[in-house]
Amino acid sequence: MPPSPHPAGPTSASTSESEYRIEDLAQRSGATVRTIRAYQDKGLLPKPGRRGRANVYDDSHLARLQQIADLLERGYTLASIRELLQAWDEGRGLAGVLGLVTEVDGPWTDEVSGRISRADLGELFGGKYDEEAVSEALALGVLEPLPDREDEFRVPSPQELSVAAELHKAGVPLLAITEQLRELRGQVEHIAARFLDFTNEHVFVRYLGVHLSDGDASEAADLVRRLRPLAQQTVEAELARAMQKFAARNLRDHLRSAAAAPTGPEPADPTDPARTAQIRLPTETVEAVGALVGEERVPDFIAAAAEREVRARQMDRMSTEGR
Repeated sequence: MPPSPHPAGPTSASTSESEYRIEDLAQRSGATVRTIRAYQDKGLLPKPGRRGRANVYDDSHLARLQQIADLLERGYTLASIRELLQAWDEGRGLAGVLGLVTEVDGPWTDEVSGRISRADLGELFGGKYDEEAVSEALALGVLEPLPDREDEFRVPSPQELSVAAELHKAGVPLLAITEQLRELRGQVEHIAARFLDFTNEHVFVRYLGVHLSDGDASEAADLVRRLRPLAQQTVEAELARAMQKFAARNLRDHLRSAAAAPTGPEPADPTDPARTAQIRLPTETVEAVGALVGEERVPDFIAAAAEREVRARQMDRMSTEGR
């Protein structure tokens, strides 16, 4: 929560009961004189008052500096801090706005990040450390560098790294994995954007473009909290449905190809009538034939239909040549 706008009174270094020189304000707040002046230039800190020819600050300036420090510790940028403080200055209630921003900016997963050393990373991926693949992982944020720890990385999602390791063990090259992740991320970000557009249109529309009161901001934060898991649950359910559908179709295609393949050594003579060849047919055609005669009889039906067509054309040619 933001600090109280009315902290304890000034020290004996202040020029009066609630007035400070800039040096005194810096000492009380922990900010440097240069930082205080930079905050004023950026509109984060109100201009000081005047006492004769001197600039003077009061407890409201001290409270504002404490608020800025608190928000910086939470990870906010100076630009976002300025927006939050402006909301408070306009009477929208900083506590409610902070609660909403904290809810939105907070983690959208229960997964706990981890760490991994370079040696363990190489061991995880087959005992070989691949610098190019690590660079790709760093660019994608799968791995993050740790300050002053060149031999160790932060892993935001251990689950995602584990998936990559399993794919690599199954024979997928590391760079193919990172390229697939890059493509997948773009598609997932599109889904996330569509879900946000959808909820903005139907749920959050009453909060958009208006000055939020403390109550409005708290209500919106509660909605975010309740709706947060819905996108993930929906995507998981739809992904499971799609995988079942396409995996089953993929397996059927492989089985049909195997059924149509020659079972023995191919005759050396290409004119041998017993010679067979594997022919790829459109999936829709194979499914239509399967629906007509049953999946187990698809190869026989296609062979019989082809043979009948060939014989019909031979008879047509013979009748034409006999004229």
